[in-house]
Amino acid sequence: MGEVLPLRFGLSGYNRRTRCHGHFDTHPTPMQYVTWMKTRFRFVFLFASVMTLGGCAGSGDSGTWGWYVISPSTTQGMTNIQFLLGGLKDTIVLSLVSIALAMVLGFLIALPGIASNRTARAINVTYVELVRAVPLLVLILWVYYGLPQVAGMSISIFLASVLALGISDSAFQAEIFRAGIQSIQRGQIEAADALGLKYSQKMRLIILPQAIKVILPPLGNQFVYMLKMSSLASVIGMQELTRRANELVVTEYRPLEIYTFLILEYLVLILIVSAGVRWLERKMQTEER
Repeated sequence: MGEVLPLRFGLSGYNRRTRCHGHFDTHPTPMQYVTWMKTRFRFVFLFASVMTLGGCAGSGDSGTWGWYVISPSTTQGMTNIQFLLGGLKDTIVLSLVSIALAMVLGFLIALPGIASNRTARAINVTYVELVRAVPLLVLILWVYYGLPQVAGMSISIFLASVLALGISDSAFQAEIFRAGIQSIQRGQIEAADALGLKYSQKMRLIILPQAIKVILPPLGNQFVYMLKMSSLASVIGMQELTRRANELVVTEYRPLEIYTFLILEYLVLILIVSAGVRWLERKMQTEER
């Protein structure tokens, strides 16, 4: 048996270092992973507590904090909290639909990138480079205000947000899919050719089942990215977390407290999603063993 060394805390959490044949196993155990997540949530709770105490101490006439605006102990504060949390559903739904669209477009754009035809590869490179060069905020504004004039049809705020977010992220998704597919050993593809499988059969039965293990972790990180970038949809009136915070600031004029609460909303949401992504990565690494 290997020699179990003491726990250490690093950027990736608590790791068990086990010396065995001159190597170290740094994969956290389930209990250590739970401890790591508790540490993160304790930090969030501590941060919220400090902000609350600071607000209580400075809520007088001479203070700079006014937590009464989002205090659950008052009717006004509870109403404001419910209003802010009401944007959580739109944020999650917008992110899920946008990431689904980005995955579909990204996969379709990735296929020409792995083709042997130069024209097909040129299409892939042109799309990726052009889309990545356009700032997301500019794309959102163009889709919502410019596309209706070009297409001669009205576009809802939700549809414009989904299209802009999905198209912008599809360029990154295309590179993820391309890299994942190209990571498959050449011998697997040659074996499929020897069996006489069609291109669609090779993709469905041989390549994608293996590539998905490489692709899934980056896709999870892109979903975290999508959750944060969905806040830009607030500029065209999408009623997500950031938009609701902006509207409440206009009525209450307490930007410090309201935007602090908004940060905590995103922080908790991203931590939960990040925990799911890490769990998925750990599960896939275990299955590969």
